[in-house]
Amino acid sequence: MTTPDRPAELRAALNARLEGLSRSDAAGRAAIISQTYREGGGSGTIRTETDALAYAVARMPATYAAVVASLNALTEIRPDFAPTSLLDVGAGPGTASWAAAEAFPSLHEFTLLDANEALRTLALDLTRRSDRLRRITYELGQARVYAAHAEAADLVIASYIINELGDAERNALTDVMWEQTKDTLLVVEPGTPAGYARIIALRARLIAAGAHVIAPCPHDGDCPLVAPDWCHFSQRLQRSRAHKQVKGADAPFEDERFAYVALSRARVENRPSRVLAQPDVGKVEIAAKLCTAEGVAVARVPRRAKADYARARRWRWGDAVETNSLRRPGEGRDP
Repeated sequence: MTTPDRPAELRAALNARLEGLSRSDAAGRAAIISQTYREGGGSGTIRTETDALAYAVARMPATYAAVVASLNALTEIRPDFAPTSLLDVGAGPGTASWAAAEAFPSLHEFTLLDANEALRTLALDLTRRSDRLRRITYELGQARVYAAHAEAADLVIASYIINELGDAERNALTDVMWEQTKDTLLVVEPGTPAGYARIIALRARLIAAGAHVIAPCPHDGDCPLVAPDWCHFSQRLQRSRAHKQVKGADAPFEDERFAYVALSRARVENRPSRVLAQPDVGKVEIAAKLCTAEGVAVARVPRRAKADYARARRWRWGDAVETNSLRRPGEGRDP
């Protein structure tokens, strides 16, 4: 599994760019940028070098961690997946490309697309000393337009980008990304009800076009969750000193909530169940809410079933788990 911490060469490159930067100025710009995103805006407020750096310090660690967590879920289901080409749509400062490079040593072709010139400039500077990423291709312009003319890639990633688009443009970009996907498409969004709704709409649209879900779902059917519930996950990451300064935070860590879907052109058989919330560990039993091939279920693992109980104690929110061996007292097997 790839660690959620950014690679050392990326941290070093970003720290070098931060020398001489006023942390108070960066914090102020980061607050404005974050507020814009929370209100449904896009990257239009990121116009200068300071803006781009503030965004990278404030958001790059969490975005990287969420993409890595999603890629880890993908590779757990398909450990033999070894893409050689990546198309990073809405690449920003290159966060998803860095994550994919860490997750897949096989990658050697990186194409990035974004309409924000300040973020593109920062991405090119951060990658120029990297052995893996210094030869990236980074096209500046609207994602849908450039994606339509880009070379198809084994892996296509769109992280925190479709939330910036209206319904018609989002659907058009979804179709274009799938057309340019040779094998697998990964889409990551904020772990809010609205982010989940966008993921579900994209998922349904592409399943209708012939896609198959790799993760997190253990099936290609409709999502069984009912509002106000929604599918999302959490990844904890450590905060650097600069991160805490720009975020105005004291806690040494941050929990990034995210929603995602990984879709493939190939059908994936025997997908495991998914833990939808942190399990409740009690003295008598462990209760875990799971998404299974048959729908949402609560697996109850009694303490007296020692081997099953010990295994269930290791379950965490977002884990893929095999439940075929679990037994209910007097009822045969769990889902």
